[in-house]
Amino acid sequence: MTRTITPRRRRGSLRTLVLLLLAVAGALLAGAAPASAHAALTGSDPAQGVVVKQAPSQVALTFSEKVAMNDDSLRVLDPRGKPVQTGKPADLSGTTYGIQLKSGLGKGTYTVTYQVVSADSHPVSGAYTFSIGTPSPTVVSGTGPTAGGGTVGMLYALGRYASYAGFIVLAGGAAFVLACWQRGAGVQAVQRLIVGGWLTLAAATLWLLLLRGSYTTSGTFGDVFDLGLLGQVLQTKTGATLVSRLLLLAAAALFVTVLFGAYTKREEGQEKRDLTFGLAIGGGVVAAGLATSWAMAEHASVGLQPGIAMPVDVVHLLAVATWLGGLTTLLVALYRAPAETPVEAAAVRRFSRLAFGSVVVLAGTGTYQSWRQLGSWSAFTDTRYGQLLLVKIGLVAVLVAIASMSRRWTRRLAVGADTVPATVEEREKVTSPAASETASGAVPEGASDAAAQPAPGTGDSRRAAQLARQRAAMDTARRKRMRDGDPHRFGLRRSVLAEAGVAVVLLAVTTALTQTEPGRTELEAKAATSSSGPATAPTNGALTLDMPFDTGGTNGKGVVSVDLDPAGVGANEMHVYVQTPGGKPYDIPEVKVAFTLEAKKIGPLPVTPDHITTGHWSASGVQIPMAGDWKIAVTVRTSDIDQVTVSKNAQIG
Repeated sequence: MTRTITPRRRRGSLRTLVLLLLAVAGALLAGAAPASAHAALTGSDPAQGVVVKQAPSQVALTFSEKVAMNDDSLRVLDPRGKPVQTGKPADLSGTTYGIQLKSGLGKGTYTVTYQVVSADSHPVSGAYTFSIGTPSPTVVSGTGPTAGGGTVGMLYALGRYASYAGFIVLAGGAAFVLACWQRGAGVQAVQRLIVGGWLTLAAATLWLLLLRGSYTTSGTFGDVFDLGLLGQVLQTKTGATLVSRLLLLAAAALFVTVLFGAYTKREEGQEKRDLTFGLAIGGGVVAAGLATSWAMAEHASVGLQPGIAMPVDVVHLLAVATWLGGLTTLLVALYRAPAETPVEAAAVRRFSRLAFGSVVVLAGTGTYQSWRQLGSWSAFTDTRYGQLLLVKIGLVAVLVAIASMSRRWTRRLAVGADTVPATVEEREKVTSPAASETASGAVPEGASDAAAQPAPGTGDSRRAAQLARQRAAMDTARRKRMRDGDPHRFGLRRSVLAEAGVAVVLLAVTTALTQTEPGRTELEAKAATSSSGPATAPTNGALTLDMPFDTGGTNGKGVVSVDLDPAGVGANEMHVYVQTPGGKPYDIPEVKVAFTLEAKKIGPLPVTPDHITTGHWSASGVQIPMAGDWKIAVTVRTSDIDQVTVSKNAQIG
């Protein structure tokens, strides 16, 4: 027995699919909040797990990019959990930050905690331990601060998602009306959609501004309405971009008012064309400004080529809004536009061409962004960012495949026209003389005579008006039934609904990407922290220091490791290793090492190691004249003109 699947059942299945996709989007957002650190800790002095013989005078942390910090960003706790740092954190060398320690620290295990904000606006927190003399138990929890996580982190992620969605609907919906379906400016369903996008973006921006202080500090929901934290947020780059977004939304409100007010009242002609041009220019400027408020505060503003990356990010976001926002508006028009003003096939064709151009732009800008954030093919599978990016690419491929189906339905809609009846009975009604007269505004002959007779009383006049309203309602219902029964339009509705469902999840994955540490940064941090031993091993006294470098030229990034054994006074065996950010050894033209004991004004003592094999240099009999906190500087030359010197301090002897 064959089961018939009715259009109603199909629509129910599609709506169920969209609900499932929304659930998946929520799960993605929920899972994205904890992974919000974009600046990675690439080194520390003393290093993690080290056992030093003498108490250091300071603790220094090195990050993969510049970070912002306050007076409590760096803390050092003794084995009993009491702070032993003095003064405020200091910027030592761009990406290295230090805090002074009290003198006379006793033996035991100390805990270093840090809570900073990366240059791309995300909180970074963590903790590690080192020991003086010998390791000992400690009462300090090994977990770092909770900034960026918990309930506040999830609410912040939802606010980011809502802000992206609001911008896409606002900008993309307006672009659809002006470029594809100008009659849509007078359709209430479209007006409500675009105004809803504006309200969503405005509310989400205010929400993010309130959450920002707690999100980057305590992670406590009770601090959301702390005016002191809000004042601090307003002085940061992220706070400034959120405020500028609110100001631009005021200009967007004026644009929407004109679009749905004076614009809808203009008759077709030169005056309306001029207003269309003016709205397109003004709206484009406002939309670009809103997109820039994201580019200036997130991934594009830091790292490689920010001068190129920020404009590319703006173009990428505008293309996303044009495609997905226009798609959402088309979906609303297909389902909610009144029978008198259905969305025409010509408008759908224009949007199809506009969407295709947006996809081409997305492919180009997305390729550049992927290269910039990953840096290697292995990052696609070895990092969370790369894995999410693969999911995003797959969703875009699915979306494009569904869009190709929509294009086929659009072509059929153009051929079949918008008023083709769906059933034989409706065709007979339309082709009958009475139906033709009704469709053209006329009435049947008997009804016409009755309506033409002068009414003897007010009751007859009310009856005639009631009949006229009934005839108009029946005519509208018939046209809506004929429009909805068009199989081509019905097929287009289904495919556009499926596109919108995939777009919901695509936006969730994109939001998760903005909160995930870029693959390039993650790999560099792994390479910088993967050492063959601690800075001063408690067993044999050997010293290993890992130092990231960047000469600025081709293949100028990597990690140089210095091994010194036994790391004591007298002769030492030194090995130098050079690796790519991915951990592979490679050769460079020159490596030089110098030792300086600044406290005693000794040095620099230069050492030029001999090349042994790929990425490996060695020197024997390296003399260290006395014990102390030595500065070990390594000069790395990757070409005739590209070189850099990196350094770290370590206790020797």
